[in-house]
Amino acid sequence: MLHDVQILRTLARAYAQAANDPRNAENRRLHTAVNDLRMIRPVVLIDEIPFHELNFDGSLTLRCADPVLRNAEEWLRKKLFQWKYFPADMILPPYYPVEKIVHSTGHGFSVEENVLVKDGRNNIISHEYHDQLEDESSVEKFHLPVVTYDEAGTMAIFNRLGEVFGDLLPVRLLGKSCYSPLWDDISRLRGVTPLLIDLVERPEHTHNIVRKMADYHMSLNEQYERLGLLEIEPLSLHCTAALNSTLPGEYDGGPVKRSQVWGRGMAQIFASVSKAMHEEFDIAYMKEVMEPFGLVYYGCCEPLDKKIDLVEQLPHLRKISITPWADIDNAAEVIGNRYVIANKPNPSAVSGKLDEDALRKEIGRILAACKRNGCSFDMVLKDISSAGYDVNNLIRWEQIVMEMVRNY
Repeated sequence: MLHDVQILRTLARAYAQAANDPRNAENRRLHTAVNDLRMIRPVVLIDEIPFHELNFDGSLTLRCADPVLRNAEEWLRKKLFQWKYFPADMILPPYYPVEKIVHSTGHGFSVEENVLVKDGRNNIISHEYHDQLEDESSVEKFHLPVVTYDEAGTMAIFNRLGEVFGDLLPVRLLGKSCYSPLWDDISRLRGVTPLLIDLVERPEHTHNIVRKMADYHMSLNEQYERLGLLEIEPLSLHCTAALNSTLPGEYDGGPVKRSQVWGRGMAQIFASVSKAMHEEFDIAYMKEVMEPFGLVYYGCCEPLDKKIDLVEQLPHLRKISITPWADIDNAAEVIGNRYVIANKPNPSAVSGKLDEDALRKEIGRILAACKRNGCSFDMVLKDISSAGYDVNNLIRWEQIVMEMVRNY
């Protein structure tokens, strides 16, 4: 145990020093300006990283035996590794976050699937989901969740880590964010093919399903608020920058309200459906789900450049995802400076030997389109299935893109 403590104290001391670097304050200013629609320059972030491919110097090797301390060790090592080799505009908060342990009874279903694993160390695998909602009667199995907060379990971790390194690095409780992926959840209960067929052949059945899922997520979010589980100042919202000057507004230190935080929605499976279907089967419900929130971020991997008029029906909309499969020229022209663009460069660039000329062309087109139309935007390299087991792909990607945005 003493060995574990020594390891963590060494890491916490190094992390605290890095978190005190003035770059963090400057990056907070950049993040906030982007989300306030007053961009100073584009923000660049790298997330969803295959760290298991990158441990070339041994600094990611875990050495703690105790499970709680080992989890903290892993978080600290990954943050320090990224800060050293490919930080972009990441922010190191001046604390160690202990996430509140929250339990939910769920919606009445468990995911049933077949999987195909190519790399046993990679959590990105292929899924084939079993259709559990083929019959109309199966929809009646849906039920609203019951959320509970394990305060005792959370505080046990909080106090434990505070005793180990709290004098070097403060420990802070971290609340939940509200992430409402209605159609991601439905996809896992149906599979892609039956879901898409039933949009056409059984629209009433499909409406019954999405109604139940929307009610489920609204109940989940309401309970997070009522139980005081929401995070007042998230640094990121599913990989994109979250800091802004709009939220939390008037805050008295009590339970955080949904009106003081971001809401997030998406419909990735609707990449291949018409605007009319997207509006009928997602936006119509998402308007209701997002209404309680202070700001809204919509989209993920689905191309939205030709659906901006649908997305802007959402209340409190502030940020829209523009993926590698969207036309950035069209998106930037339509969005202008009305909303923030969460731009997603193509992660396949780092999966093999990095083509630097192709990368400069890709990023150059993004920068030119956004500059031409006065956009506020961040660029997030995410969904990195592989870096080709070569950390230099990420290092060079970061160096090239940061050079280009600093000259923006």
